[in-house]
Amino acid sequence: MSCNPFNIGDSLPIIRRSITQSVIDQYAKASGDFNPIHIDQQFAKNSPFKSTIAHGLMIASSISHMLSEAFGISWTNSGQLSLRFRNPVLEGDSISTFGQIETIVCQNDLIEIDCNVGVKKDSGQDAITGQAKLIYAIERGTEFE
Repeated sequence: MSCNPFNIGDSLPIIRRSITQSVIDQYAKASGDFNPIHIDQQFAKNSPFKSTIAHGLMIASSISHMLSEAFGISWTNSGQLSLRFRNPVLEGDSISTFGQIETIVCQNDLIEIDCNVGVKKDSGQDAITGQAKLIYAIERGTEFE
């Protein structure tokens, strides 16, 4: 079996998001994380960041979104992330994901894939960097569902 449809060096889809206070507040409600650094503008003005910051896992979710776009149900079924949070994302920042396939190992109907992944702020600063691993399952040339 060929390792198609993937090749070492392939770039993963770019996911772009603007981080507004409304988005941060919605994530706080969904997650139950009401730390004042995320939701209290007055508190945040007195912090080292001088602004509210997005929840780290909210920003990391854009990496999972990227991997779902690239690998579909195989990401959901087998994906693993190892992340390092580099710089906070402030209210008002825009972010973009990045990712590239590093290694591919074919074994019968399974393809083990390792990727470099991350999120950059529009300033060029890395917000998150890391590694993603998954097993892409193929059956007669089509992905398992």
